[in-house]
Amino acid sequence: MAPGLPQLPGLTSLPALDHPELVAGSVAAALTAWPGGDGVAVVEIDPDLADTAAMSEAYGVPMEASANCVLVAGRREGTERVAACVVRADTRADVNHTVKRLLDVRKLSFMPMERAVEESSMEFGGITPLGLPDGWRLLLDARVPDIEVAVIGSGVRRSKLLLPGRLLAELPGAELVDGLAD
Repeated sequence: MAPGLPQLPGLTSLPALDHPELVAGSVAAALTAWPGGDGVAVVEIDPDLADTAAMSEAYGVPMEASANCVLVAGRREGTERVAACVVRADTRADVNHTVKRLLDVRKLSFMPMERAVEESSMEFGGITPLGLPDGWRLLLDARVPDIEVAVIGSGVRRSKLLLPGRLLAELPGAELVDGLAD
């Protein structure tokens, strides 16, 4: 384990900037360009355990230490509005009320898996708020920055990123939203 990096018991933290082979290409580029990138660790996991509940159980990571990133899309007056919503894994994004209101759309849907994978350039089960396409809104539940060591996707299923939750609020374009999750 590298000193000074976020760590959790049972996982070996490596500096994410030094291990671009363990993250999606868009995530590696975002980490390099982002001033907070040097405070991010990457940990290898079994790709069959990439889903949050399975990873939490297998590695002893509390659900409240993990953050999920879901992609949603809706239309208003012919214009599509897309957002990534980041919430603690022990909560669910309130897409039917809060997110729909924030995006100012009548109907909002989770992005279909194939489209989410293609447009994010990330693997399903590893989608993360780092390295998403320009123009997508990034909505964070106001409780996410309180996570001491947040576990989030790395863009691929075979690893996760560890970072202080407060750093997620410092991502470019991040919007903290009270009541984003219930």
